[in-house]
Amino acid sequence: MKKVWLPFAATAVAALAIVIALHHWHPPSTTIQGAVLRKDSDPRREEPIADASVTLSRGSTSLTTHSDASGYFKFSVRGVVWPGQELTLTFDHPEYETLEVRIPVKLRATTRNLIVAAMSPIAGESTPEVNGPLNVISNIRVRYTVNMKSDQNIGSAARIFQVVNQGNIPCHQQEPCSPDGRWKASMGSVELDAGASGEFRNVRASCIAGPCPFTRIDSSGFAIGGRVIKVSAIGWSDTTTFLVEAEVFHAGIISSVRETYPVIYGRALHFTVPPTQEGVSLEAELNGRAMVFPFRPDLELSWATCSRRRNPKPISAN
Repeated sequence: MKKVWLPFAATAVAALAIVIALHHWHPPSTTIQGAVLRKDSDPRREEPIADASVTLSRGSTSLTTHSDASGYFKFSVRGVVWPGQELTLTFDHPEYETLEVRIPVKLRATTRNLIVAAMSPIAGESTPEVNGPLNVISNIRVRYTVNMKSDQNIGSAARIFQVVNQGNIPCHQQEPCSPDGRWKASMGSVELDAGASGEFRNVRASCIAGPCPFTRIDSSGFAIGGRVIKVSAIGWSDTTTFLVEAEVFHAGIISSVRETYPVIYGRALHFTVPPTQEGVSLEAELNGRAMVFPFRPDLELSWATCSRRRNPKPISAN
């Protein structure tokens, strides 16, 4: 019986080990990411191509994605890709010739590839025929407005209040009392409101009349400023007078006009504006005369081909 059961037990243990290993095994992945660019002999003219169709093929299966505004794309291929196999990337765009890139799989279980796909334009740029006199365009610049929040000092505030009390009267533990608990005291306060969109800053409070050495000011209600402040004081001698002063600030919006000079490559102008811009226009001198060409809200011009994109967030290398 031992000769029969021992081989069977060994086989059962081996099968159980395989099941456990498969349960904890995660298939490797191949990460492929890259950028789609316009092919040009001048690297400065290799502009990103947005919305290019990118298809990854592996045997009979395929995945498709599109490049974003910066030309970036990414695939994560799950499952085993054996060394020696090839992955095929196909790039399509209506304005460019179809491009095919083959990627050999390396021996590593997890492979990361950075692909730069340079697509050739279907029709190259042509220089238009000139039938009339040439116009000289100079001093080209981009003008726009930026709105910013700004706090303006619109004035100051001053208020007087009193703490009415009679000195040299024992407290007998009837609050309020002096800090040492010996003398009867009184309290007084004043509250100020800066109004909507306003706030007090640099608040100062001081005793200006009466036996000031026998007073104490509570700064907890105005130390950090704000729209509403409260100044309180206690006095344990005769009546005292206090002065409160503060600067009043009002939150508003100011517009600032900015100008920037575009970078010119061939017949293309390149420039950037902040996302908060308004009223973008192209200004230039045409034969010595100032001309203004306002952009539409979508940053388009009727007489030019415009492309725009937002600067992308940093991309992780993983």
